[in-house]
Amino acid sequence: MAVAYPHFFGSEKAKNVKPSFMVSTTPSPAILSQDELKKIAAYKAVEFVESGMVLGLGTGSTAKHAVDRIAELLRIGKLKNIVGIPTSSITHEQAVKLGIPLSDLNAHPIVDLAIDGADEVDPQMNLVKGRGGSLLREKMVEAASKKFIVIVDESKLVSHLGGTGLAMPVEIVPFCWEFTLRRLEMLFIDAGCVGKLRIVGESGEPYVTDNGNYIIDLYFKSDMGDLKAASDAILRLAGVVEHGMFLDMATTVIVAGKLGVSVTNK
Repeated sequence: MAVAYPHFFGSEKAKNVKPSFMVSTTPSPAILSQDELKKIAAYKAVEFVESGMVLGLGTGSTAKHAVDRIAELLRIGKLKNIVGIPTSSITHEQAVKLGIPLSDLNAHPIVDLAIDGADEVDPQMNLVKGRGGSLLREKMVEAASKKFIVIVDESKLVSHLGGTGLAMPVEIVPFCWEFTLRRLEMLFIDAGCVGKLRIVGESGEPYVTDNGNYIIDLYFKSDMGDLKAASDAILRLAGVVEHGMFLDMATTVIVAGKLGVSVTNK
C-alpha cells in the first residue's frame, strides 16, 4: 500500500501498514467515510497500549473511537489494570459509562501513553489542537506523557500550522476578553490575523471551557512564522492561559487515508 505520508513527514521512520481494523466488510477502501478513517487510525493507536499502563484519554471525534476500543479490550480481558486520565469532562463521562478506571495527574504525574486527535499536523509533527475546546487539559496530560500518539485522517495534514484557514484556539480568562483579543491580533498583524470570540450556537453566549475560561479563535491569512517565537509571544500576554499549538510533543503520528495507514515515529 503506497501512500504519501512518509514523504510528507520527511522521515525514514515512517512506514505504511495495513489497517488492523476495517470498519466495513465490503472491499473497496475508496468508499470509507472520514469517520471510518478516524476509527482505523484510533484502533491502530490502541495496539500500542499494554496492560498496566496509565493512559491519557484524548478528546474529540477521533479520540472517542480510541476510548471505545480501550474499553472493549478491557471488557474482553485483553487489557488489564489500565488507569485512564481524561482530558475533558466529555471524555470523563464517556470513560465512566464504559467502565474505564480513572484517576488524575495528582495521583499519576507521569503518564505512560496518551492518545489524541489533532486539528492540523505539519511535516515536523507540530499540531494545532483545541477546536473542540479542551486544549488546556489536553496539553497538561500530553506534556506529562512518555509517549504521545496522534491519530488523524489525511485531511488534517497541512504544509504549515494555520494552513487550513481554520481556527488556532487560545484559551483566555474572561476578564476584559476584548482587550486580550486585540492584543493577540496585533501580535500577528503581518500574517493578517483575525481573532473571534468563540460563541455557543445562535445564543451569542461565549463558549466556556471546562476550566471556566473563554476561547479566542485566531485565523491567519499567511504563515505565522517561527512557531516557537509565536508560542512564546502568545504566552507572555497577561490574560492568556494556553494556546492550541502543540510543538514538538507528538512522538508518533498515525494517519489513515483511503489508500492505507501510515505510522510515523519521531
